[in-house]
Amino acid sequence: MDKAIIVPWEEDELTHEFFVPEYIEKMALEVLEHYGFSVQNIQVVTTKPDKGGSIWKMETSSGPKSLKLLHRRPTRSMFSLGAQEYLVNVKEARVPPIVKTKDGKDYVEAGGKLWFVAEWIESLAPVSKDLEGAKHLCNALGEFHLLSKGYVPPKQAEVASRLYKWPATYEKVINKMDWFRNIANAYEEMPASPYLLNVLNEFEEQAKRSLERLNESSYLELAQQGNEYWGLVHQDYGWSNGQMGSNGMWIIDLDGVAYDLPIRDLRKLITGTMADLYRWDATWVREMIKSYHEANPISSQLYDILMIDLSAPNEFYKNVKEVVYEPELFLTDQTTTMIQTIVDTDQTKWPVLEEIKDDWKGMEQT
Repeated sequence: MDKAIIVPWEEDELTHEFFVPEYIEKMALEVLEHYGFSVQNIQVVTTKPDKGGSIWKMETSSGPKSLKLLHRRPTRSMFSLGAQEYLVNVKEARVPPIVKTKDGKDYVEAGGKLWFVAEWIESLAPVSKDLEGAKHLCNALGEFHLLSKGYVPPKQAEVASRLYKWPATYEKVINKMDWFRNIANAYEEMPASPYLLNVLNEFEEQAKRSLERLNESSYLELAQQGNEYWGLVHQDYGWSNGQMGSNGMWIIDLDGVAYDLPIRDLRKLITGTMADLYRWDATWVREMIKSYHEANPISSQLYDILMIDLSAPNEFYKNVKEVVYEPELFLTDQTTTMIQTIVDTDQTKWPVLEEIKDDWKGMEQT
């Protein structure tokens, strides 16, 4: 294969939605020569142009398959591919099986990236965007976390772990609040700047309180049980990556899996779902946690960590951190509206967290 290195690309008004540069399309065909099937049809179904990744759906002589160009470092991608192999072959999880190359490998290296082929599960469809759908997602997530315990990556893979990084992550959020403040002051003439400055102190205080609570919690004691004990988090789990099949819920797109406390995924799913509702709802949060717990029991210590992580200014930070890249494009009237929506939703969070904070009191420690 040629020595071209895959780099991120730009889409513009002249390119179609799922544009992939010609040199990568050519490389994809060269990669497929390593497999023992013929391809009747191939089409791009999603891209990550800013990172240099892509997924194709293929009709082949061996049935439907997906071809994935993984955008991460090869040694990092080896970690996630090893996890996918472990979940399918050792734990019989509902995760798409990897298709081996002619010489029995899980991937092909080309363009400085890893490529792999997996079975395309035709029956998959997203669950309904209601409470029942959310419960299905949470139960499948709990099952995934439980089955991922004990995973040991291949020797050549780098170990991807966020298990010991919680305090540093919280500190980063606190530090970035000052960045946001300095940028808003520097661009004070922009429409969103005064609104951002007006709410920063409150969200900064939230972040500080969450870090204090984390430092006083059982976090370190739990983390010390180690990577293999806790298993993997998906890191990008949601309504598109948990889908219903003919035999139950499947979890797809495992490219970013890492070791961590499992409730990080659950927290992300809850906060994202509440943001979609534009309000926090105690019934939804309780039912989502309960559905997860039925598949992967949550101890009272872990529940406390979940409550702390829910208390952090997650949605504010996630949506405002883009300001550091292009302030003049970010600090618009549209961002003012977004900030107001986040503030309004955040105000409904605190009564819910107060209502559910003692739900797990007396639960057995595990």
